[in-house]
Parts: sequence; C-alpha cells; structure tokens
Amino acid sequence: MTSIVRSVRRALAHSRPVDFGAFVRRAGGSGGLVVQPRMGFGGPGPMRTGLAATRAARATTVGTITLDSFTRVGELESVEEALRHGVGLNGYPIVTYGTEVTEAVLDGIRDHRFPVQVRHGSAVPQDIFERLIELRLNATEGGPVSYCLPYGRTALADSIENWQQCTRRYATLLEAGVEPHLETFGGCMLGQLCPPSMLVALSVLEALFFCRYGIRSVSVSYAQQTSAAQDREAVLALRRLCAELLPTENWHVVIYAYMGVYPMTDHGAQALLGRAAELAVGTGSERLIVKTVAESRRIPTVEENVDALEFAGDTAAGSGPVIGDADATDSQTYREARALVEATLDLDRDISRALLLAFRRGFLDIPYCLHPDNRGSCRSYIDGDGRLRWADTGSLPLGGLAEGGHSRRVTSAGLLTDLSYMRRRFDEAPPGPAPLPGPRDGAAGAPRTPLQGATRATVQPPAKDGAQSR
Repeated sequence: MTSIVRSVRRALAHSRPVDFGAFVRRAGGSGGLVVQPRMGFGGPGPMRTGLAATRAARATTVGTITLDSFTRVGELESVEEALRHGVGLNGYPIVTYGTEVTEAVLDGIRDHRFPVQVRHGSAVPQDIFERLIELRLNATEGGPVSYCLPYGRTALADSIENWQQCTRRYATLLEAGVEPHLETFGGCMLGQLCPPSMLVALSVLEALFFCRYGIRSVSVSYAQQTSAAQDREAVLALRRLCAELLPTENWHVVIYAYMGVYPMTDHGAQALLGRAAELAVGTGSERLIVKTVAESRRIPTVEENVDALEFAGDTAAGSGPVIGDADATDSQTYREARALVEATLDLDRDISRALLLAFRRGFLDIPYCLHPDNRGSCRSYIDGDGRLRWADTGSLPLGGLAEGGHSRRVTSAGLLTDLSYMRRRFDEAPPGPAPLPGPRDGAAGAPRTPLQGATRATVQPPAKDGAQSR
C-alpha cells in the first residue's frame, strides 16, 4: 500500500465521493444542463454559505471552491499574513487551512447529489493537489498550457513537468477507489479573440495529456466567443475530436459563458448568458459555467450567483431540443483543429515533449499572448458576421486550410474595437431577445431578429456582502 493511499484512508474515512464526470453526464446533455458558479471566498463561513446556496438553487448544480491568487502562485506566507491581519482574500486558501476546516465547510453539503470542483489557475499546483488528495476532493481543472501561458511567468517546460507530476499523483486516488476528474482550461485561452479552432485543439490536447498520465474522467472546455453559429460549429468539432481521439468514454463538454469584456447592463449580461445556455443545450453540452449581471462592475454576491444559475437553468429548460446535424461536424473549425492536434502529436510520441515542441516551432501559437514561450506570430480579428478569423497564421500548420489565405493587418484601434465587440453589441440591443450578430461597429439599423428561448431582463438586488469570485 502506497503512502498516499494510507494518507487518504486515514484523513477521511467517509464514503467515496461521487465521480464528478459521471454525475454531470447523467444529469446533463440531451437537453439537460448542469450549471456551476465561479464562487470562492476567503473565509470558511462564507464559503460554506456559498456552497449551500448553490446546492439549494432551483437548477441542477455542482459546487465550486475557487482558490485565492496567493495560493495559486504558491505565496503561502502572504496567505497567512492576510489571515492574521484580517485582510480579505479573493478566494478560498485551501492549502493554508487545515483539512479539518475544509471538511467542516463541506460537511452535509457535498454528497452524491452535489459534487464540488476546486478551481485555481496554478502552473505550480503541487501543494494544491496534495491537499485535494488528502480531502478526497476529486474534481479540479486546469492544464499544463492553459494555466501557464496567459497567467504567469512560469516557463512552459516547468508547467508541463509540474502538471505531469500532479496528474500522476491525482490518478493515485484510483487506488483508494476514488475516481479523480480533471477539466481542461485550454478552451478558454485569454478569454477572447482566440480563434475557435485553436481553443478546440488545446482542449483536446490537454485532455489527452490528462489521460496519458492516468486520469479516466475528464471534461473539455470551450468558452463562448463572438458568433453563435461559429461557437456551435466549434463545440460540435470538439465533440467529434473527443469521440475520435480520447481513450475514455467518461468525458463531457463544459461551456463557459463569455469570458471577455462583459456587458455592463443587466439586460445585456443576461442576454449573453442566455445565449451561452442555448449554445450548451443546442450542442448537447453537459455543463455551463455562468457569469452574473454584476460581472463587469464588481465582485458578485451569493444571491447574484444563484440568480445566474437559475436563469441559465430556466433558459436551458426553455430551449428547443438538440438538433442533430452531422454535416456541421465536418466544418472549417473541425479541419483546422484536427490539423493542429495532429501536427502537435506528430512531433513526439511523448505528449509533454510534443506540446513543448509545438510552441517552440509555432505549431501552437496564441494570438496576443505575451508569455515568452508563446511565439506571438499569430493575430486574429472579428469579421463583419461576428466570426473570429485568423489575420495572420504565423507558423501554424494550416496551409491550405485557414480561410482567407493571406495576412491582414491588425491595428491598435481595430484590436480595441474587437475587444469590446460583445459588450457593445449586447448593451446596445434593447432588453428582450438576444441580439443576432450584426455589423461589428454597432451601426444603426443592424439586424435584430428574435431568437427561440428568449431571455429575460430583471433588475438585480444590490450587493449585500463581500462575496468574491473569478
């Protein structure tokens, strides 16, 4: 018996936690949708309150514990100092609190009907994974690329090695009869302006990475972008690639409500969230990470998070059935994503080395990402139909595939306009049905056509506490 197994059995003698992936697959997909907040609080009391409220929400939910930024970067002394002086943290410091504290937070809340996922954002997550193993918290997310390039200064090679170690350690939970679940964050790179084929490719590659190092239960992420039609195409491409390439059937898709510059009006924020719920249901996706109406203005309250969960659940329930569309899977996005994945895997039989080589050679390259291990040769833009396009493919292996086939100059003014495209489009639309893609400058007379599954606009209550999320 390994030391980790002894540690797990000694630390918690409770019943085995439910497989997060299996739970979501049972409750979501085929018209059902599991909804999840981004909630995280520095104190055990507020964290427990937030989880309890999420569980009690009028929707099929799973819980979230989002960690604070000091813990994410390993600055545990800063966490201790903050707690000592009563300084608020922007998330839950799970490493610093003893296991008994977190057990008390979860007691009577986490069970087979309400699994909990831990979210962090660390390229050096060893301490975090050790604590998750001790607590048998068997669902978390991230990835060797997606938790490195956009967020910090950790070298990509180091992040890949760190995540390789942690994934292997996490997989040892299987020896104790616990199914660990990992979700990729690769489908959310930079939040906006990354063409969908790159998001799909990275999500698939990170899922393959997790499976390579022993994980059998995975989920693949995709963040809502600027075109509903292109998003649908991307999610269907993601599902097809997962079915073709992943060595497990225990996978599902999680959609993230738009992660870029968010609408400032309540009606704009709700319309955009409603569109995300419709995307999830319409593509057979099983889970949705929501955003609140307060997202662009301040940290949301617990009540606002619950409102967002219930609104997304209602929208999903009111959406039409999943429409089968076999032709939609053989799309431009699918062909580009498949080429990116295959070119990466062909570089080396070891997926860790393949990922590193792919970035060094520019086969994987994230537009506008300033990390030194990202080549930075690619650019993107939003076209007149609201679709994300490649302005420059750099060294990406997309010869003959990328639409346009020529470079397009991106100006600072154009980039700023694109960054606020969704905020402008949804804020300027009148309350009611979500706006369809229109001219990217929001010109007067832009077409506005009602959609099925119309969204609602309500006035939300003011903030009541210091709830924090990311």
